[in-house]
Amino acid sequence: MLITWWHYLIVFAVAFIVTVAAVPLVRRIAISRGIVDQPGARRVNKEPIPRLGGVAMYLGLLSALVVEYVCELAGFWPGPFSLFMGSGVNMVGVTAGLSIVVAVGVIDDVQSLRPGVKFLGQIVAAVVIASSGVLMSGFKMPLSDGHVVLGWLSYPITVIYLVAFANIINLIDGLDGLAAGITGISALGLFALTVTLVRNDASIVAIALIAVCVAFLFYNFHPASIFMGDSGSLLLGMTLGAISLMGATRFSSITALAVPILIAGVPVIDTASAIVRRLLNHQPIQQADRGHVHHRLLDQGFSQRKAVLIIYGWTAVLTLGGIFVWNMGGLVKYTVLFALLAASAFIVFKLQLLGPVLEHHYFPDIFRKPRGKASPAQPVQPAEQPEHPADPLAAGDDDDPLAAAIANAQVGELVCSIDGGHPDALGVREDRDEQ
Repeated sequence: MLITWWHYLIVFAVAFIVTVAAVPLVRRIAISRGIVDQPGARRVNKEPIPRLGGVAMYLGLLSALVVEYVCELAGFWPGPFSLFMGSGVNMVGVTAGLSIVVAVGVIDDVQSLRPGVKFLGQIVAAVVIASSGVLMSGFKMPLSDGHVVLGWLSYPITVIYLVAFANIINLIDGLDGLAAGITGISALGLFALTVTLVRNDASIVAIALIAVCVAFLFYNFHPASIFMGDSGSLLLGMTLGAISLMGATRFSSITALAVPILIAGVPVIDTASAIVRRLLNHQPIQQADRGHVHHRLLDQGFSQRKAVLIIYGWTAVLTLGGIFVWNMGGLVKYTVLFALLAASAFIVFKLQLLGPVLEHHYFPDIFRKPRGKASPAQPVQPAEQPEHPADPLAAGDDDDPLAAAIANAQVGELVCSIDGGHPDALGVREDRDEQ
């Protein structure tokens, strides 16, 4: 069954209008409840910004899916949600799973969940979605007609896949408009693929997700008036992962499974680089740092807008490349795929996403900055001694033994008063300052 373009347009319009209308209301609620991001060392905002925008995005996406479902039941148009169209996907269950991950994100935005509890909530949401028929059931063997059936392994693999997608968007959400723009571009690529494959359920969710991202950018592009928070980034990531699995056939080829990952390549590369960087640097994986793609671009002097637009461009190139790889075959497909991977590897090298670690462990001569450009180390200046109105030693007269004795007594009292009565106290304090 082919879905007409006006059908897609109505779904897009519903998601877009509801999101645009809901953001100001959610923003006022967040401000009144004090749910804001304060400026900090790792944050780029210079003033408090409300961070509950994911709720508005969820309302837009939910409204579009509800309208689609109701219109199908009422007979206004045929569609995949009520009929399943042989895909075996229960959209009510998928919506329930997305609602769970949004609820986890909202709670975290309001009162900061512990990492373990937050991760458990994501797993529950992914399990619900996987139980609704969104599964990676197997894949076709390359260069043969055989295929691999994952069986019961399809459930844990799907859960890991969905949780990973949720977190790669969450981790790259560091600049105004970055996560929404990347997700929108990636969803556009998935929409093109699912329309070609006539996977109507996936294409309807994809067009709704595109509308939500475009609408939110009106408020979130620099300078942002609201942040999506974890409620938004987790929703975008898990929805994107679900679309990629819904668009795949029951036994997809390796290429079909790789193309969605290629389309979402920028956050995938950023997350993989962060994991490798922290492991090699003997740091916990969950420990935040300033080594992400957007941090590197800012450190090189790009403004927020330019850094975001550069990453948009990188995502668009990978998305177009993924569509090209999908539609081509033979040697051309693998040539384009290799070119995209090589270009991305060059960007990783150029931005030095692994530079500090590799400099320390493996390639000090490659990643070391030229000495002429490095800022010279400033020597530690000794603390200035307080000036006294009169120097007791100078006040004494070398020819007067009594005056010299009084002066020495005054010096002893002064040293004891500084050291707190302990002869080595000042020496310990100086050593601690040097360390």
